[in-house]
Amino acid sequence: MIKFIKNFRKDEDGAVTVDWVVLTAAVVGLAAVAYTQIGNGTKAVADNIGSALTTTATSVVSDVQVNPE
Repeated sequence: MIKFIKNFRKDEDGAVTVDWVVLTAAVVGLAAVAYTQIGNGTKAVADNIGSALTTTATSVVSDVQVNPE
């Protein structure tokens, strides 16, 4: 039994699997953070564009009603 335990401690077959699991988890975590940051930035840009379009549309409609030609 002691020989089995010593051999088990020296065996590194599963070490590569653990390395890949940790590496994959790190990549997934970084991808999630990047996705969140890109999503927030895109939402802010879309909100700014929507606000600008609303302001422009309101100005055009106001000009047409005030100065009918």
